[in-house]
Amino acid sequence: MSIDAAQKQPSPKKKTGGLAGITAGETEISAAGGAHNLEYRGYSIYDLAEHAEFEEVAYLLTRGELPNEEQLRAYRSRLIAQRDLPQSLKEVLERIPANAHPMDVMRTATSFLGNIEQETGTHDEDAVTDRLIATYPAILVYWWHFSQNGKRIECTTDTQSVGGHFLTLLHQKHREDSHKKAMDISLILYAEHEFNASTFTARVITSTMSDFYSAVTGAIGALRGPLHGGANEAAMALISRFSTPEDAVAGVKEMMAAKQLVMGFGHRVYSEADPRNRVIKKLAKKLADNVGDTKLYPVSEAIENLMWKEKKLFPNLDFYSASTYHFMGIPTPLFTPIFVMSRITGWAAHIMEQRTNNKLIRPSADYTGPATRPYIPLEKR
Repeated sequence: MSIDAAQKQPSPKKKTGGLAGITAGETEISAAGGAHNLEYRGYSIYDLAEHAEFEEVAYLLTRGELPNEEQLRAYRSRLIAQRDLPQSLKEVLERIPANAHPMDVMRTATSFLGNIEQETGTHDEDAVTDRLIATYPAILVYWWHFSQNGKRIECTTDTQSVGGHFLTLLHQKHREDSHKKAMDISLILYAEHEFNASTFTARVITSTMSDFYSAVTGAIGALRGPLHGGANEAAMALISRFSTPEDAVAGVKEMMAAKQLVMGFGHRVYSEADPRNRVIKKLAKKLADNVGDTKLYPVSEAIENLMWKEKKLFPNLDFYSASTYHFMGIPTPLFTPIFVMSRITGWAAHIMEQRTNNKLIRPSADYTGPATRPYIPLEKR
């Protein structure tokens, strides 16, 4: 065989669980891992978390560039004007039982909104995106208050930021600026992360030429699982089990001996550290000091040190997000839906990008079932 002929031969298929290491497409939206660490459209996550507001990042992801002052002011005003919920959606939320998972609430609300505010030529993808960003805080908190105590809350506030609006609705009063800033940073960190499971789900659905709401509804379903978005709730359940760092070390060692999964550690994209953890851990420490915490943060740090020493596993964004949210008085069941409030920006960007040069996403599979065999009539089986 000639060299040219050999070069034309297809390379052997690489088998890998969960498509790890397989490149499934190209994107201009974010780069995660490798030399880029984590960037949104070329901007370092560290610069964005330190200097930007969530609305700036949402604009960057969905419009392609950071806004100037006039554009940001107009964008923020547009989001604020769309915060209220239709009465029919409120009635749907009131029918969802109190024991429903809040992620199911977000999924159902998104699907219903797609019925009453359908994507059309006049209500296009930009309009749908803005509407979902604007309404998600009220969707979650309206259901929460009604399901917990039968209270019908007002869905609008004069708080300028998405994060501040959420906290004001949840606590029914304005929160301190440090909490608003912390929520802003958290939303920025969660906003986008390349071809993660939920984003890839959204792109697969979009590739079939389905509508925007269907893609987002599917993405929420993927995010619901504890191996993706639900990890922050699982991390809170873990750290709240222990009273002291010593108890935590002993307890986690028992979990490892029993081969139980310790949630909030490791990541498919990163090999040594999650760059977002550096930001969220610092934030968790600041809030812990503010409330005089002597339990959750020390326990978290003890577990972090143990996991690195024993398994060379590092905390991902979800691990310290758990205590960060707890210090802001956010109930644990609402942790993962906050992820939705943020990641809708990344999902929207990917849905739009998929549509610009769409090809149906339909991978192949290696068949491992029985060899070809004859059909056996029913009476002979």
